[in-house]
Amino acid sequence: MKKAFKNIFVKMGVILGLILILIIPSEMVQSLIEERMDRHEEAVAEVSSKHAEQQSIIGPILHIPYKIAEPEPDKKGNPIYKSKGVFHILPEELLVSGEIMPEERRRGIFTVAVFGSEMKFEGTFENIDFASSGLRLEDLDLQDATVSIGITDLKGLTEQVRVNVNGKEIVCKPGLTNRDVLNSGVHFNYPIDSLGGTFKFNFDLNLNGSEYLGFAPIGKETTVKLKSKWENPSFDGSFLPVSREVSKDGFTAEWKVLNLNRNYPQSWRGKKYSIKNSGFGVELMLGMDVYQKSTRVAKYSMLFIVLTFLVFFFVEVINKILIHPIQYILVGVALVLFYVLMLSFGEQIVFDWAYLLAATMTVSLIMLYSKTILKSWGMALMTGAILSIMYGFIFIIIQLQDYALLFGSLGVFAILAVTMYFSRKIDWFAIEEEKEDK
Repeated sequence: MKKAFKNIFVKMGVILGLILILIIPSEMVQSLIEERMDRHEEAVAEVSSKHAEQQSIIGPILHIPYKIAEPEPDKKGNPIYKSKGVFHILPEELLVSGEIMPEERRRGIFTVAVFGSEMKFEGTFENIDFASSGLRLEDLDLQDATVSIGITDLKGLTEQVRVNVNGKEIVCKPGLTNRDVLNSGVHFNYPIDSLGGTFKFNFDLNLNGSEYLGFAPIGKETTVKLKSKWENPSFDGSFLPVSREVSKDGFTAEWKVLNLNRNYPQSWRGKKYSIKNSGFGVELMLGMDVYQKSTRVAKYSMLFIVLTFLVFFFVEVINKILIHPIQYILVGVALVLFYVLMLSFGEQIVFDWAYLLAATMTVSLIMLYSKTILKSWGMALMTGAILSIMYGFIFIIIQLQDYALLFGSLGVFAILAVTMYFSRKIDWFAIEEEKEDK
């Protein structure tokens, strides 16, 4: 058996087999990371269900019921309606300004971003075009008109919603009168005498939520201005801010969207159009959390194993030292255990320190074990230095989110170039012949 392991090609085959075997624990580590990520999402859902879910605000929207009658009534003189429904009207102008007050809450070892918010809405309804929808003024039940404000999770409301329309304050009622456009929210009745006037509205909305606050560009011109002390926002949705400023003290952002930028008109009948797909807003990110970073680091697990085994293999060849496959396996297991240590530490402390601690433990263990295998402190220190460089390189890569692929590919190329350089003078046939003579 020992003589067989001295054969360089047999040894290469054994090392390749060991690398393939170590794929199994590497995949188990990635499954563990995914499992912990799922646990984190469950914790987020549990906290959100008690505080408030992600919030999207759509409104206000004016709804006017209509009935289109046949020219002739029935035999008893009652009108015959060939069509019934609701005519939906969006505001001419919508201005939103608000502040988000963020907070981090913990559920066990998991952190969740929640917020409170104070917002002011104002705008107008005017120039209502009902003729283009095929309706006549007499078809509209103006006295049954209502105004709705869509709110994703009503648990988030902290105060009564009082809307001022043309100087008259109206308290909103829970629920909606129809679900053609919105699925959840509040409303108030607003009988109107005619569609010729201008309806000015304004109201304050104090709303709690979790992770995300969004809006819909329902105005002919919609302007939203937000500010917060949260330093890591992610602007999401169909529209990005026209101006934004992000610093360690927080962020400010302003959106401006025209009706020409979206795919629905200012008024329509029934369920003809959907507003939700045009939403935009801000997500309160917790930065790249431990699970995202751990996943990115774990993708390099096989590269670590291959390179470390390659170092030991070259030491074997150059220094004529025989390393047993079991010793390769123990080193490979130590490399895989690094990711478990990094994840478990990362759930308790800042990820950068967790990475440093796990890497230091792993490098120290392999370096000390290498001293026994290679019988040389110089070789052991060289092995530790190579591992330290690799761990440092991976750490730099995960910090460079936008350039990770570029630097990663350049780094692998550099490693290959160094390997080729130091192995360029090795006469593999001479080594094999020497082993056969022995």
